[in-house]
Amino acid sequence: MDILKYFLVFLHILGSAAIVGGWFATFKKPTVLPVQLYGAIAQLVTGLALVGIAGATQDPLNYYKIAVKLLIAVAVLVTAVIGYRKAASGAVVPTGLAHAVGGLGLINIAVATLWN
Repeated sequence: MDILKYFLVFLHILGSAAIVGGWFATFKKPTVLPVQLYGAIAQLVTGLALVGIAGATQDPLNYYKIAVKLLIAVAVLVTAVIGYRKAASGAVVPTGLAHAVGGLGLINIAVATLWN
């Protein structure tokens, strides 16, 4: 079970790197890249799987933190989907939408690391 957990943590971190890295890469000309969408999907799926594993194998969890992270992850995914669809159709991605994807991803990392 530990190997699965560590592999999911690896994919979870990789997803956050894709979201924030894509944001930094396009910071001067904001858009939403496919890698950001894939990272958002990976974050949500692996996060839910990690909570499931932790809930089945560990002591009580901090469900307030999990709820906050879930809400932010869903917001990242929704903004990434909207931004990616606009970019794929050739429309201009609003600057605020592009920055919301990366900024919310960064906030989710902060919640994960700074909230005890």
